[in-house]
Amino acid sequence: MASRALSASLGRSLRSAGRIARPGRSFATAANIPSPFTEVSTLSNGLTVATEAHPHAQTATVGVWIDAGSRAETDATNGTAHFLEHMAFKGTGRRNQHALELEVENLGAHLNAYTSREQTVYYAKSFRKDVPKAVDIISDILQNSKLEGSAIERERDVILREQQEVDKQLEEVVFDHLHSIAFQGQPLGRTILGPKANILSIKKDDLSSYIKTNYTADRMVLVGTGGVDHAELVKLAEQHFSTLPVSAKPIPLGRAAHPRTKFYGSEVRIRNDEMPTAHIAIAVEGVSWSSPDYFPMLVMQSIFGNWDRSLGASPLLSSKLSHIISKHNLANSYMSFSTSYSDTGLWGIYLVSENLMNLDDLVHFTLKEWTRMSTAPTDIEVERAKSQLRASLLLSLDGTTAVAEDIGRQLVTSGRRMTPKQIENAVDAVTPAEIQRVAQKYLWDKDIAVAALGSVEGLLDYNRLRADMSSLIY
Repeated sequence: MASRALSASLGRSLRSAGRIARPGRSFATAANIPSPFTEVSTLSNGLTVATEAHPHAQTATVGVWIDAGSRAETDATNGTAHFLEHMAFKGTGRRNQHALELEVENLGAHLNAYTSREQTVYYAKSFRKDVPKAVDIISDILQNSKLEGSAIERERDVILREQQEVDKQLEEVVFDHLHSIAFQGQPLGRTILGPKANILSIKKDDLSSYIKTNYTADRMVLVGTGGVDHAELVKLAEQHFSTLPVSAKPIPLGRAAHPRTKFYGSEVRIRNDEMPTAHIAIAVEGVSWSSPDYFPMLVMQSIFGNWDRSLGASPLLSSKLSHIISKHNLANSYMSFSTSYSDTGLWGIYLVSENLMNLDDLVHFTLKEWTRMSTAPTDIEVERAKSQLRASLLLSLDGTTAVAEDIGRQLVTSGRRMTPKQIENAVDAVTPAEIQRVAQKYLWDKDIAVAALGSVEGLLDYNRLRADMSSLIY
């Protein structure tokens, strides 16, 4: 599961106008259009500037990816990064909140931000000609937010309401519990929004301290995609970000800035018999962004894929697990996931079922399929998974904002950007033997983290589930 994006948006989204081809006009073909490439420069203060320019694009996305999220907090300050993201839109020394909103509206632009466990992102989508203004606005809200006491007090209620909305999304709740037990007592185990007590007590000093510690040039990447010019963006970066402070001990992007996280085999069950369904997430320790096993683990996740019985073709999906679950009506849906962080990850499955009398069968057959990967993954299912993964990875790069997200995330997490072609080649290189190897390394007889919510009385005890991780009996 990807990291949660909690947005504070301003402005109108841009709609791209369709173009009509007229007879007699010549159009460039795919063969003679040069592939866009990522240009990367580093300023003297350590700020990285990266662009993927499309010369004919009339819109652009520019943004700053910061190598700091909720993981950079302590128990006492958990929720600060997300709180700060909200405060960024409440006015700066140069623009009050109304002026900021009006300026974005008048540009016809879209200004957005989100916080994850390891990153904070501020970005804008605008017309090509307005890129300098967009960079100016982003640099202003990043460096000059006023953090007024009255605005902080107002925002507490907004964030508490947001927390209430998140608590209604059962998938989010289960994944937060999964993190809390898999990485218990560690920064990755905390939620992004933080506990209610912290939301009510965070002060201006906490926000200022977080900015001073984490908003440093060496931990930031300024990204521009679409209608941008690299040299121009570098000049804008020098103009607006040259006064950014540098960490006392700079760490190159892609290098771990945190102590190694320990994974705990453990479980949490929140039983609520009034709920008609059981929500169960099961995970082993996964891989980091930079792990050589990253792509084999993604392909193995794709072998199981996602399934939902409400889909008309659900019995026809080619995943063996979906056939078993569909045939015996064991679940409403499932979603496999491979979530990566800078030093660890979670690889597993999220199951939703109203067949409460057969939860043991649901989990048993799921883990049986996991153990089969250690002994007999088939050529056909691996090739199918690779095709589906290639398609989803390449389709996810549709639009300037998606490309900017890909560049920013890759540079912050690994220090470099793999091109779509390199990603395609890495997926192509995965073989059934590779799947068997990573399954034996990460799945076979490994501890699991289990988070269950709802009518979960029928879920067998942890030791029984754990035994299925190395049992070959069907």
